Amino acid sequence: MDRDNGPRVRVPEQRAPEKPGTADALRFTVLGPVRAWRGSELLSSGSPQQRALLAALLLREGRTATASELIDAFWGEDPPSQALATIRTYASRLRKILGQDTLVSESGGYAIRTDRAALDLTLAQDLAGEAEKARAAGDRCQARTLINKVLGLWDGEALASVPGPYADNQRTRLEEWRLQLTEVRLDLDLEVGCHAEAVSELTALTAAHPLRERLRELLMVALYRSGRQAEALAVYADTRRLLAEELGVDPRPELAQLQQRILRADEELARPADEPAPAPAPLRPAQLPATVPDFTGRSAFVAELGGRLATAEGSVMAVSAVAGIGGVGKTTLAVHVAHQARRHFPDGQLYVDLQGAGARAAEPETVLGSFLRALGTADSAIPDTLDERAALYRSTLDGRRILILLDNAHDAAQIRPLLPGTAGCAALVTSRVRMVDLAGAHLVDLDVMSPEEALQLFTRIVGDERVGAEREAALDVVAACGFLPLAIRIAASRLAARRTWTVSVLAAKLADERRRLDELQAGDLAVKATFELGYGQLEPAQARAFRLLGLADGPDISLAAAAALLNLDPHAAEDLLEALVDTSLVESAAPGRYRYHDLVRLYARACAERDEEPVERESALSRLLDFYLATAAGVYALERPGDRLVDHLEPTDHAGLAFADRHAALDWLYTEATNLLACVRQVAHPATLRRAVDLLYAALDLGESGANAKQYEAAAVTVREATQECGDPRTESRAVMCLANAHQLAGRFDHADREAEEAMRLAETAQDLLAVSWAANARGIIALYHSRHQDGEAFLNRAIEAFRSDGNRPGEASALCNLSRIHLATGRTGSAITLARSGIEIYDLLGHALRGANGRYALGMALTQSEEFSAATAKLTEALEIFRDSRQRLWEGMTLFRLAEVEIASGQPAQAAQYAELALTVLRGIGGEWRRGNVLTVLGRALAGIGQTGRAQVCWNEALDIYDELGSTEADGVRSLLTSISAH
Repeated sequence: MDRDNGPRVRVPEQRAPEKPGTADALRFTVLGPVRAWRGSELLSSGSPQQRALLAALLLREGRTATASELIDAFWGEDPPSQALATIRTYASRLRKILGQDTLVSESGGYAIRTDRAALDLTLAQDLAGEAEKARAAGDRCQARTLINKVLGLWDGEALASVPGPYADNQRTRLEEWRLQLTEVRLDLDLEVGCHAEAVSELTALTAAHPLRERLRELLMVALYRSGRQAEALAVYADTRRLLAEELGVDPRPELAQLQQRILRADEELARPADEPAPAPAPLRPAQLPATVPDFTGRSAFVAELGGRLATAEGSVMAVSAVAGIGGVGKTTLAVHVAHQARRHFPDGQLYVDLQGAGARAAEPETVLGSFLRALGTADSAIPDTLDERAALYRSTLDGRRILILLDNAHDAAQIRPLLPGTAGCAALVTSRVRMVDLAGAHLVDLDVMSPEEALQLFTRIVGDERVGAEREAALDVVAACGFLPLAIRIAASRLAARRTWTVSVLAAKLADERRRLDELQAGDLAVKATFELGYGQLEPAQARAFRLLGLADGPDISLAAAAALLNLDPHAAEDLLEALVDTSLVESAAPGRYRYHDLVRLYARACAERDEEPVERESALSRLLDFYLATAAGVYALERPGDRLVDHLEPTDHAGLAFADRHAALDWLYTEATNLLACVRQVAHPATLRRAVDLLYAALDLGESGANAKQYEAAAVTVREATQECGDPRTESRAVMCLANAHQLAGRFDHADREAEEAMRLAETAQDLLAVSWAANARGIIALYHSRHQDGEAFLNRAIEAFRSDGNRPGEASALCNLSRIHLATGRTGSAITLARSGIEIYDLLGHALRGANGRYALGMALTQSEEFSAATAKLTEALEIFRDSRQRLWEGMTLFRLAEVEIASGQPAQAAQYAELALTVLRGIGGEWRRGNVLTVLGRALAGIGQTGRAQVCWNEALDIYDELGSTEADGVRSLLTSISAH
């Protein structure tokens, strides 16, 4: 093998590719099998020698090849006596296929005349040239897209099965070019933040090309940027050892310098050396809410804040914080100023409502994740911790001019991680509290409007004619509103919508409103008065809707859920909600979705407490719970046909939504996840506890997917605590089972086992066949993880019996597949395969795609152990596709892990390393540390198999730390691996 010095790909300047002019134009490929098409018809290109002639002519890109050149290309220095005649025969045959105008004879040789775009190679060259130009212009995303198109033109090995020395040389050249292009694309991957995804591919490439130092360099950078510093250093150690053994040389200077930068934890290495790449989507965030068309007054504040933002480029950290009571117009002012300042921030604007006035303020790490995605960072590249996200966020903003509007902040601590910290960027903050502890911030205190500004705003909404006729009454109205912009807007909107009202009528209605504010704190007096004014002007049906909708805990509510809560048909509910939107009491977050400003929600709840009987408040939330339960049960039934769980759920008085297919059903479930789980927590009290627990059961996908695992677990903890005093073993057993399942999915098997044991005891007391079967099934798989195989087999046999008694065939199939894994762990491979196939047969008979994937997962494991590797790969690949389609990230990651095990067992460590790396990426933040330890162990074995023993040791040491902390028996096996590699 030749030692690589890391050349950058250089493609000669080419003109743009042309498209064939007609539908039946000729097309040719050499980046794979040599083929010819006329339109969509594949033409016969004859014997391998005839294809060799076609390839030789195509590779000359229209230039003439003489007979002697072709003879050399075919036979080298030892041509047969009839070589020239043979060439002529092949040329004659090809001319009949391609046409006389395409294959021409001239100057004692032959040439193929065709458009550049008709040959995949010339098309690839042109695209590569465009990619170089895009990269030189700083458009990395476009360059990356073009390089991917070039690489996509390959269909296996170039010139596949074409004989002759010329074809051999060209095959080597094209393969080298392909590898150089791959290096360029991987380099671009790192520059746009896709380092975690790149690790898997780079691991496989370094195994295939162990002496290619450029690939090693890229792998070190990718690992370092993924937070795997020790592995990055191990790559260098492995490379140094390999080069010394194979070639007797040291790594090239660039690689040694990279090692030193990693040892120093060089912060600059965390991003490209030049300016950050433009974000792939969106390239330039523009998240500012729309400004109001009738913005009024505040001219001094607009000038003050606008001036600060205009000079942000020369400031280290340009931060302006606007403080004031709720309803004073902080957000309106900030959004207006931000829009005016957009030209000073050409790289985009970020916006977030931090929900600081509510009970659950936005978490900084969640906001940072959203901002990083908006700036183009891939999900897999976003770190887990707050500090790491904040550091990546500041690095991403460095060199860019972006405005960040942090609306409705709780306090300075919440926003500090969200500040850019670099020249050129600026932050504009709004909050109900003054940010006196925010170092370096420019503080602005926003008070109520002046009487003149307040009257101007009122006039803009109501109209000059009506206000001009009753100026004194209008002044009375704005004074009754406390000169608060939000109050004025609500009152004016109501008046504008009622043409029969005069301004005096409105003023009279508002005259005595402040008497209702005795119980309110002085600081919030005007805000509550504002809401009281708007509320008092609602029609009775609108007021009822306003009160009841505020009871729901979720961040927003869909039209269908609102209709259920209000006990109205969707059309009537929509009319009421849109009327509330018109009054500014409710916001329309998106078509068919509604939300409250946090202060308005608090007021709406206070109104409900005051104006609704407790039974009506409880009934409204009960109807909402019914809606979520009935709809989630429908989703479960579509996703798991034949599963008897839906028959054991509490009945509902209100129907849920129906879906055309499982994809639409899953879309609803994941869209409503936060609201649904918030509802579970909110209604976890005696009257609705049974249905709350059943809703968690029906929404099991939210826990298993990984996307909402933490929220699901929080809801499970809430209902578990609520059931302890309810005296209902049936409800308590199901709540405990939900929590056990959450623990098991998170890898906390000791906790899961204790909860599952308690769930089984309670289920037996309640004679709840559903909970008994589920608990027995869970205890069986947990026992497998604990290596208590005899116990596990007993539990699973009991689960099978319980499922059969209930007529729950999918449940029976689940237990059979789990029992297959017990048999597999105890050396009964044949029966393990039989059991898994029995489970799959049931699933397939019922059309149960998702659980059928679990069955294929179990069968793939058994086939691996029986050394039927091709069959195992096929089953696991089927499972992987279904898990991805069903958005089950946990099982997607675990299936990738099992595919890595297949490749290890079949002696393909490079492919195993690629699967294991993908598994680590998918399982980030889900599945628990035990599963991560398993993946790291297999990754280490794969790396050792491709000679990367330094990285293997790092992986095994990390896995050992995990197992030791958990007290897992797998620790002994990892110690043996470390001992064996040290001995070598």
